[in-house]
Amino acid sequence: MTFVTKAEDRYFEDYVPGAIHEAGSITVSEADIIEFARCFDPQPFHMDPEAAKHSVFGGLIASGWHTVSLAMRLLVDHYVSPVASLGSPGADELRWLEPVRPGDTLSIRVTILESKPSHSKPDRGTVSTYVEVMNQHRQVVMTWKGIGLMKRRGA
Repeated sequence: MTFVTKAEDRYFEDYVPGAIHEAGSITVSEADIIEFARCFDPQPFHMDPEAAKHSVFGGLIASGWHTVSLAMRLLVDHYVSPVASLGSPGADELRWLEPVRPGDTLSIRVTILESKPSHSKPDRGTVSTYVEVMNQHRQVVMTWKGIGLMKRRGA
């Protein structure tokens, strides 16, 4: 399913419970994995291809936090409204299910679980989602439940 409304006109009301949206693709390179790890998660299986061969993973893998960042990029590019998003109070149940390796191409599948208007602030609402990140084989590599705050149309 795709949104009927383009992103720059998308508001709380366009995030319909039960809808499933798939989007995007982003490919991660060995250099990307090593650079992210060097800056933020300097473990040998993220930074050193030779050491990674002898790890439990049998080769270089992306940091889970790198995978979260790549997924966030896809969400911003394809799912989050640039006019209505008010950020997020958090996420729950983050799971790294499979390693992400150099050359993997990731995409997202977002299921809208609930859209709830705010009672105390009628100009907005919360949208609860289940986010799945898939590789090029459509294997789910990461999941989480997210909450987004969105402006309501005409508010």
